[in-house]
Amino acid sequence: MILKIVKYPDPVLQQPGEPVTEFNDELRQFVADMFETMYASQGIGLAAQQVGVAKRVTVIDLSQGKDPEQKLTLINPEVIFREGRQYEEEGCLSFPEIREKVVRAFKVRVRAQDANGNWFEMDGEELLSRAFQHEIDHLDGILFIFRMSALKRNLNLRKIRKMQSEGAW
Repeated sequence: MILKIVKYPDPVLQQPGEPVTEFNDELRQFVADMFETMYASQGIGLAAQQVGVAKRVTVIDLSQGKDPEQKLTLINPEVIFREGRQYEEEGCLSFPEIREKVVRAFKVRVRAQDANGNWFEMDGEELLSRAFQHEIDHLDGILFIFRMSALKRNLNLRKIRKMQSEGAW
């Protein structure tokens, strides 16, 4: 089922997610719905907050559904190692039409659980590293707009307010 993606400034987007403690069919269905929603929106990552649920659940697929091996489910994830620096453009499904460069670590290692509750660690570089950091930020209630320079953030917030007043947001 395709879920509704919430847009900024919906308060749930800045709400830290509650840890997941029950790994059951309901959770696995929610994860499947998140993948379906992400693919329908042509995204590469989606956090539970973006569909109105303040839980520590995110899905990532850099192939956008073309390679099943690239589907990643991260539950209760945390970044446990960071290295290097990259300054690249990002977008966000909760900020349609907003794309800006932000600073992230070039390489990260994350520790997370899968949909069955099994713990694992995984490294990511470049785009995967950015996706991990972007989505885990969502789970912590941090939005990429707050990782931009103050000038870019203010310009984009003005753009959003203008779109809201025109009914386009």
